[in-house]
Amino acid sequence: MSYKSPIEDFKYNLAMLNYDEVIAGIEKFKEYDSETLMSVVSEIGRLNEQEVLDSNKIGDREGLKYVTDGAEGPEVHTPERFKKLYDAVKSSGYVGATMPTQYGGGGAPFTTAILAGEIGIAANMAFYMGPGLSHGAMKTILKKATEELKDKYLPNMTSGEWMGTMCLTEPQCGTDLGLIKSTAVPKDDHYELTGQKIWISFGEHDLTENIIHLVLARTPDAPEGIKGISLFLVPKRLDDNSRNTIYCGGLEHKLGINSSPTCVMNLENAKGWLVGEKNKGMEAMFLMMNDARLKVGLQGIAMSEISYQNALEFAKERKQMRSVVKDKQDKDSKADNIIVHPDVRRMLMNVKATTEAMRALCIYTAMKIDLAEDHPDEKVRQEADDFAALMTPIIKAYCTDRGFLNCSESLQVLGGSGFTKEYPLEQYMRDVRITMIYEGTNGIQALDLVGRKLTMHQGRLLQNFQKEVQKFLSENKNNEEISSFIKPLENALNEVTASTMWLMQNGMQDPENALASATDYLNLVALSSMTYMWARMAKFSVGKNEPIHKNKIKTGTYFVEKIMPELTMYSKKVQAGKSSMMDMEVAEF
Repeated sequence: MSYKSPIEDFKYNLAMLNYDEVIAGIEKFKEYDSETLMSVVSEIGRLNEQEVLDSNKIGDREGLKYVTDGAEGPEVHTPERFKKLYDAVKSSGYVGATMPTQYGGGGAPFTTAILAGEIGIAANMAFYMGPGLSHGAMKTILKKATEELKDKYLPNMTSGEWMGTMCLTEPQCGTDLGLIKSTAVPKDDHYELTGQKIWISFGEHDLTENIIHLVLARTPDAPEGIKGISLFLVPKRLDDNSRNTIYCGGLEHKLGINSSPTCVMNLENAKGWLVGEKNKGMEAMFLMMNDARLKVGLQGIAMSEISYQNALEFAKERKQMRSVVKDKQDKDSKADNIIVHPDVRRMLMNVKATTEAMRALCIYTAMKIDLAEDHPDEKVRQEADDFAALMTPIIKAYCTDRGFLNCSESLQVLGGSGFTKEYPLEQYMRDVRITMIYEGTNGIQALDLVGRKLTMHQGRLLQNFQKEVQKFLSENKNNEEISSFIKPLENALNEVTASTMWLMQNGMQDPENALASATDYLNLVALSSMTYMWARMAKFSVGKNEPIHKNKIKTGTYFVEKIMPELTMYSKKVQAGKSSMMDMEVAEF
């Protein structure tokens, strides 16, 4: 297993996206210029490369222990090394880096969490799910809870002394949260919650003394469906350190992320406190869900990167067959390194070109989130928020679909060796597969894009994105040095416009047309967005002699010639409509 944090690519993206002016130019973040930011991220990189990385395989093999007869009830024991590792991560300031200084945080921009998060996920995805979810819980408490709750819980969560979770799913409801049955009965200054939650990541563990659960439940007078759900803060331990009545009822046995505890959580009159307004729990929870969805997309990117690095290392060392070009043959060997073979290059370039584009898009979206929250100009905040809202389902779905595919292609580079446990690629594939499912399946992300984001604010979200791309095209239409990127981007924008018009016309007449085309439409917009990122990278790098700039031009050229054409296929699939999908009767299957 090998991994080196992509520090140089991070630096490249910050420069290409003009981070120092756009984000560090905001008064709140003036101390976090790109140099300062990268010094923080580089330290986190060293910590993960030197201390966390080799725990990934150990955690996968060792797994978790569920103990039914613990001193205070059922317990979950994480792999032996995890407690020491968590203490090191906690001491680094990683957990609360982006939290306000008043609660002990670093006050860094959200962009920091994306850069540092990619490194942590690549080093040990299962381990970092705990701190990652905790960040979303802190953000939700910060935005929606009372001052009393914030003062009581955020300092210890920010320091990493306590961890947070998100408790949504129940046995009868996953996607359809309107079916939630858990109850919250008011009593004195709190509520008593009863019910069962399933698939709760880090619902119980031994890394922190306290775990702060954010739980969706219904009050006795709540209306039916989604409009009757409220959000509650339910701590594992109460103020007097006594155990609250929320317990782990068991662990799921999973394909991957085997050292991440996926828990059944039982609540029996557990004490909880309302977060936000009653019956507006989904509004509050979406703060955490949107944060989690971006982080899940980031998991796809991180696993693509580490898979690529391992496949590349193998391809440079493994010798098989001769190059068909005599000048490329190794005269001191009977075979050549497999990286000389075009089909191996195809797989490596597929992974490299998509990973770098996805990373750029994710960092750009993180910067938009920083603008949406902290820029002084309301118009800038609104436009940035629109961009982030549009891209969240795209990053979550496309980057995880592609992340799994990239892990598969990287494994394929190793041939039979990749299928064995001697190499880490098989674990990466098992681990990354869940990303296409949790925090809303990728099909649900596509429905969110087509059903909500396209129509939100009279279509403003997509229109603003189209205007941004069109502005870039207008400014660079005569730039001959990047014409090979401008024309593909223009074609991409036209395909998005045509498919969007088709959806608006045919989807409104027959909603099944929109639903049947949703996933293809998401892939279309994703590839368009990535083409836009490559066009911006080309403009930034053209004419520069440093190796990274020449590398970007070559990688981007591969993308627009070999990957971007998939976009036309998705456009045709969108406009094919539903008939071939829906005409068959159920009995005919």
